[in-house]
Amino acid sequence: MTQAYSTELTLEQYELLASLLPPETKTGRPRTVNMMSVIQGILYVLVASCAWRLMPKEYPPSSTVYYYFSKWCKDGTWKRVHDHLVGWVRVAEDRDPSPSVASIDSQTISTAVMVHDSVGYDAGKKTKGRKRFTMVDTLGLLLMVKVVAADVQERDGAKQLLTKMNEERHRVPRLTRIWAARFGGKLPPKSCLFDGGFSGPDFLHWVMDICHWIVDVVLRPNGSKGFVLLPKRWTVVGVACRRHTNLWLVALVSSSQP
Repeated sequence: MTQAYSTELTLEQYELLASLLPPETKTGRPRTVNMMSVIQGILYVLVASCAWRLMPKEYPPSSTVYYYFSKWCKDGTWKRVHDHLVGWVRVAEDRDPSPSVASIDSQTISTAVMVHDSVGYDAGKKTKGRKRFTMVDTLGLLLMVKVVAADVQERDGAKQLLTKMNEERHRVPRLTRIWAARFGGKLPPKSCLFDGGFSGPDFLHWVMDICHWIVDVVLRPNGSKGFVLLPKRWTVVGVACRRHTNLWLVALVSSSQP
């Protein structure tokens, strides 16, 4: 298939991904659909954030594409694919397949007017919508994501994220340390780059007692104004998108599971 959209994988990329997908079952009717087209259709819908029925006609019927997307969500295929790709990329970067350090951060995003489920108002950001908490490795590769209402406090959202990761800690057996951000000094929150909710002894002790991970709080320098780049925290923002675009697409699929 000729690449028509920026979301599409090359043949080489698809063959790598296909080796991780469940094989065709030996019972029932033989599979006739082009599985590469199915994958391309899934990536198109998730990146474009459009309805399945609006998928371009070049792809298989939307009902077929959604069938495989839903099936692989329920049986854990996407998560397994994602973890394998993360490991491969890390090895290519001369890293151990499993990270020992991760970064967490949150971002408040607006939702459409007609969306009402799990929606809240973030007073600090003056935004109505949802808040997504993400955990990435030092390469910026996604490890876990948790989406909550925007009015959920930083500590509470971070606890949900870390609890979810702790339940699946077999995916990150070497993880021992987590970088989290807070602002320093007495600057008001609106003038700070980072949320202050990840700090505090109660939260740090909770992580150590429940998850057995050490949290390093990344401080913004006292008295600083405007944008201040702190590399440990900035790892969370967009690195995977820039360096490993198609891996990020699979991560998007994984985090979009219903």
